[in-house]
Amino acid sequence: MLATLGIGPTMPARARITTGPGPQPQAMGLPSDFVDEAVFGGLTEPTQVEFASDGRVFVAEKSGLIKVFSNLADTTPSVFADLRTKVHNFWDRGLLGMELDPNFPATPRVYVIYTHDAAIGGSAPRWGTAGQTGDGCPTPPGATDDGCVVSGRISALTASGDVSTGEQVLVEDWCQQYPSHSIGDLAFGPDGALYASGGDGASFNYVDYGQDGSPVNPCGDPPGGPGTVLTPPTAEGGALRAQDLRTSGDPVTLDGTVIRIDPATGAGLSGNPLIGSSDANARRVIAHGLRNPFRLAFRPTTQELWVADVGWNTWEEVNRITDTTPSSVVNFGWPCYEGAGRQSGYDGANLSICETLYGASGAVQGPHFTYRHDLDLAPPDDCPPAAPPAQVSSSITGLAFYTGTAFPTQYRGAMFGSDYSRNCIWVMYPDASGTPVASTVQAFQGSAQSPVSLEMGPEGALYYVDISGEIRRLRYVGANQPPTPAATARAAARISAWTRGLAPAAPSVVRPNRKLSEPVEMNEGRRQNRADFRFS
Repeated sequence: MLATLGIGPTMPARARITTGPGPQPQAMGLPSDFVDEAVFGGLTEPTQVEFASDGRVFVAEKSGLIKVFSNLADTTPSVFADLRTKVHNFWDRGLLGMELDPNFPATPRVYVIYTHDAAIGGSAPRWGTAGQTGDGCPTPPGATDDGCVVSGRISALTASGDVSTGEQVLVEDWCQQYPSHSIGDLAFGPDGALYASGGDGASFNYVDYGQDGSPVNPCGDPPGGPGTVLTPPTAEGGALRAQDLRTSGDPVTLDGTVIRIDPATGAGLSGNPLIGSSDANARRVIAHGLRNPFRLAFRPTTQELWVADVGWNTWEEVNRITDTTPSSVVNFGWPCYEGAGRQSGYDGANLSICETLYGASGAVQGPHFTYRHDLDLAPPDDCPPAAPPAQVSSSITGLAFYTGTAFPTQYRGAMFGSDYSRNCIWVMYPDASGTPVASTVQAFQGSAQSPVSLEMGPEGALYYVDISGEIRRLRYVGANQPPTPAATARAAARISAWTRGLAPAAPSVVRPNRKLSEPVEMNEGRRQNRADFRFS
């Protein structure tokens, strides 16, 4: 999508995007006095960037390579770690999350979460080739037929200068049958705990309750082990693994969860809702009922954890965990719910695990913000879906709160999000308490380049990871004042409407030629010419 925003008197003027060092003016989709510029290039499918307090910059690549730049001016990175033999780099699988210890480099640990090319407890490589950058899935079993079953890992890498000297595996779980909804992200909380997310590992082509595979039910979900044919209403496999905590008599899995762990050991921490359980995984979980919780972000000066969850047929979600030591595990409802309502496919399958949830009042927490795959993010034409004949698609791939002072004042404390399929970065403004207000959302960079992560930079710029091969920076180059009167007026009007109880309703006009009934699970970011990501 290369739509240029800013047409009409009520829209902010738009600025420029650059492909090399320094501002190079072009007509693209940013507010005026901002530039979008490449900082690091020549990368191979980067997925995360982290800034160390000593000026070094760490970049994770999907293959399992981690590179380190000595500073923002460095053009020749060193290889910090090579995890390619262990990582299954295939479709949406790979090394997707990375976090530096809060005391780095004094505490020289780099944390990673990746798709492990092995069954849980097995040895890598199972499907790939040792030392290779790209992996596959042979037929049979076939990537989307019976699936190449793998797992997920969280590890701590010890740094000695610019080189990793060892890997400590902290958590190994997340049975994944199909090539999307893999592991997600890492984030350190203000309490010093390490938080992590992971997807359900299920099919994006059909209502998956564990009925397929070779053998069927390869993850061994109840009722029965691998090879057991699962059928409604008793099946608990596939996407239903995201509701595993609600079933008894079987070990807890981490699929579709957010966990809170000790960064030294991987164990669940005191204050977690199930810390008294005899099950080690149950002791880790603080939230479940998520499909593909791809990115995490803490709201500054709070214990609130925000979760970007990639949706299936209709909705993308931003979920909010207001207390990361809740009295009970937070349930966001997937796959029984999607967005603010029931998920029709799983509802129609008459599965007991969903039917009992539908009958339990207050058991599910709805999302803070949703947007439909076939509609603009906010009218008029803010972050629109791809236009026909391209597939209607959405995939929320980034969250970050603005904590700097370099941007104009209306952005202080704002939440930024990115959508890989729409090539868009959006902003949501906070109310007086600092909470992002859903009705204020609007496009910020309507022509971003394949964004899969957002990160605050040390100098107050907002960075994003372009999986096509660059780390890019959104930088303000004007005086410290609102970019344009129109932009300020638009944001102020939305915030004012919210505070007066007059917030606009969600968009209800369908863009021409969009198919509401289209099975979009095959659509979410599946662009064969844009790296090896599908986001289904």
